[in-house]
Amino acid sequence: MTAHGWTLLAVYSAVLWLLAMPMGRYIAAVMEGRLRWAGRIEAGLYRLCGVKPEAEMGWLQYALALLLFNGLGVLAVYVLQRLQLWLPLNPQGMANVSPDSSFNTAISFATNTNWQGYAGETTMSDLTQMLGLAVQNFFSAATGIVVVIALIRGFARHSAKAIGNLWVDLTRATLWLLLPLCIVYAVFLAQQGVVQNFDAYPVVQTVETQHYETPKLDADGQPIKGADGQPVTEPQQTREQTLAMGPIASQEAIKMLGTNGGGFLNANSAHPFENPTPLTNFVQMLSIFLIPAGLCFAFGRMVQDRRQGWTVAAAMGVLFLIGAVAAMSFEQQGNPLLVPLGVDQGTSLAQAGGNMEGKEARFGIADTALFATITTDASCGAVNGWHDSFTPLGGLVPLVNMQLGEVVFGGVGTGLYGMLVFAILAVFIAGLMIGRTPEYLGKKIEAHEMKMSSIAILVTPLLVLLGTAIAVLSPAGQAGVANPGAHGFSEILYAFTSAANNNGSAFGGLSANTPFYNVLLGIAMWFGRFGVIVPVLAIAGSLAAKKRIATTSGTLPTHGLLFGGLLIGIVLLVGLLNYVPALALGPVVEHLVLWK
Repeated sequence: MTAHGWTLLAVYSAVLWLLAMPMGRYIAAVMEGRLRWAGRIEAGLYRLCGVKPEAEMGWLQYALALLLFNGLGVLAVYVLQRLQLWLPLNPQGMANVSPDSSFNTAISFATNTNWQGYAGETTMSDLTQMLGLAVQNFFSAATGIVVVIALIRGFARHSAKAIGNLWVDLTRATLWLLLPLCIVYAVFLAQQGVVQNFDAYPVVQTVETQHYETPKLDADGQPIKGADGQPVTEPQQTREQTLAMGPIASQEAIKMLGTNGGGFLNANSAHPFENPTPLTNFVQMLSIFLIPAGLCFAFGRMVQDRRQGWTVAAAMGVLFLIGAVAAMSFEQQGNPLLVPLGVDQGTSLAQAGGNMEGKEARFGIADTALFATITTDASCGAVNGWHDSFTPLGGLVPLVNMQLGEVVFGGVGTGLYGMLVFAILAVFIAGLMIGRTPEYLGKKIEAHEMKMSSIAILVTPLLVLLGTAIAVLSPAGQAGVANPGAHGFSEILYAFTSAANNNGSAFGGLSANTPFYNVLLGIAMWFGRFGVIVPVLAIAGSLAAKKRIATTSGTLPTHGLLFGGLLIGIVLLVGLLNYVPALALGPVVEHLVLWK
């Protein structure tokens, strides 16, 4: 790592902690209904919608309502895409989106995955971007928040039959947490140069003449193929460029704060219209972790033991630092095959400037590698560089981050409830070692909690490995791979890891906008989201119904260095062991071949 990399990491970590603590206090106040000035507005909304805020729900009712709410969101976004040609706010006349792509995208944005098999600026109208995708960015983020709040209530309450009212929780998370932050953030982004308008796409003259190749067409407009079966191309040139316009800043704000990640533009946060300056790049990285880190401190306050929040946050912080240092170090080594070619005057083993392939010059290696670590630690998926161009071990870090369950801060809500599931597993294993019934925050951890925790932990590896196996063995899956060998396998593994863990980033060499991948990845995204949420809510209901047990001398302390170390070990062992064979076939083999 360079001096810039160490400085960037230190400044980022310091600023994040300074912002996360007050954010935690605010989140706790919002979700506990302690904002007095908000009460009247909420009461009016509940009367308008026919909601009885005092009527709380059991875990099953809460889960069914959440599934219904998100299912209706999928349907709305699907219909909007299929009809966008005939709807307003479509200055470019974007065609209706295909059924399989609409299915994939609707599930993607409802599950906070934001996987994009399409180019946003050439596929989605302004109305679809705003009314469909941006709205789901808010609702999917609020869904993650309310689930972890319900789980926290399970720990905080005792002998209770309910875990809260879903409609109240969604209203508070959206209205008083996400919306105000996004308004301020969007204004900042627009001031920095992020585009925000409803203009048609202008055509501008470029300074240099652009040369490119296009397929040669026959009289019927079909590509002419040569003897090798490949399309015959002919040279073209132009001095014109079409610039995409639209309400980008407003979508960018919730994209980052809600750990959604879906870009208005295909290049995402590598595009200057979404991420124009080093300052916006730094703030975007901060905004990804802001709410997830704040939720750790909100957790400590809501269970009335702030040490618990600090322990979870510290465990997440250690895992984050390990990944960040590894990613920046691997990318700084560069590609050894370029050194003997005289491309870079480095040592006999490494490039002097590191691996700049696929990275924006205005950000460089350290900022891009740190961004990649943060966005895959969280379930964000926004990118400011091309992950497919990372070195094999540099690309391994984002893969591992997702395969840990994205519990290193993670998405808004999803990271914390995932980490708390690992904490339940940790106290269970510790209980086995010392011969005591495991307890966590005064609640006995029994067979039901362990069954639900096992389902929550194992559902995503099952989806990832099964989906990868189907794609590798299927001709339709193989057809989308542009790079043969280990890297092509990594591209498929990355796609299903990203989908099932609701991240949304990709190794871009995989052509995934096909019926095969759109359907298979859509299924992985849906069950990767709600196959975890439903067991977590079942745990919340079970814990809320239990009595609180008094702490004794034999109780395992679940705060401090000992438990923090145990928690980190459990995350690494359980999270990674499922994927070691697959990782060995992909990035590990590619690294050995590259450095042979």
